[in-house]
Amino acid sequence: QAAAPLHPVAVRCQEAQVVVTVHRDLFGTGRLVSAAELTLGSALKCAALCVWPRNGALNDWIMCLVFPQVTPDALVYIMSLNYKPAPAGNPVVMRTSPAVVPIECHYPRRDNVSSNGVKPTWVSFSFTLSSEEKLPFSLRLMNDDWSGERSSTIFQLGEVLHFQAGVNTENHAPLRLFVDNCVATPTPDRSSSPQYAFIDFSGCLVDGQLDDATSTFISPRPRQDVLQFAVDAFKFAGDSGNLIYITCHLKVSLADQAPDPLNKACSFNKASNLWNPVEGTRDVCSCCEMRSC
Repeated sequence: QAAAPLHPVAVRCQEAQVVVTVHRDLFGTGRLVSAAELTLGSALKCAALCVWPRNGALNDWIMCLVFPQVTPDALVYIMSLNYKPAPAGNPVVMRTSPAVVPIECHYPRRDNVSSNGVKPTWVSFSFTLSSEEKLPFSLRLMNDDWSGERSSTIFQLGEVLHFQAGVNTENHAPLRLFVDNCVATPTPDRSSSPQYAFIDFSGCLVDGQLDDATSTFISPRPRQDVLQFAVDAFKFAGDSGNLIYITCHLKVSLADQAPDPLNKACSFNKASNLWNPVEGTRDVCSCCEMRSC
């Protein structure tokens, strides 16, 4: 059958060749795969020709045969479609899992038939969140509509993490909350390696500058003592572990104090190629581009 969003990989078993069609939006997340990230493995090292037709799918024609397994009723050719994502933007993190799609063509010893499409699977990863309370700060993982705290910390690559930082100002003058920085590590130790700072330089959401990310602060705020931000899920490239620890440094200023380069929340807008603050004038974000605040 033809490749479609619900069937991103389709196989046609023909008399002289096997045609594998792959939707570039392989995982249905909007991130497109490239020909260089796909290989076909088999018992023989077959030569494969990769082209991009106008319909936006990848057609991979195998121009040789694979040694079959012989059963009393059929000849069975077995191979695999391998997806190995290349790191995009920042080589330290990955936002897509590798995948292996098994492909089989069954030929009855008296007839020829075509197989059905094979749906790929991918490995999920777990996410662990911890927060530190001083002034009573909080950092919570929220549902997609921000209506409440998320019950699960397990995500698929391609999903979005919704963070809500807050501070209890009940016994204080009105305060405005900021997220100074957030660092992801594979262990609870903030200094462990590898590490990825997706918020840095006193409130710059630098992850949003990467080509494969849409991360942003949510504007306007629900309240001055609350700050929300969304980050595309990721894992560390080359790391077999599935746990990511997030450590964020939260701070406050007086609510009537104007934002400045050290007290700001800035997101990168790809359409305008500019940094935009949640509040305050745009010049408070100019140091995000210079990577020095």
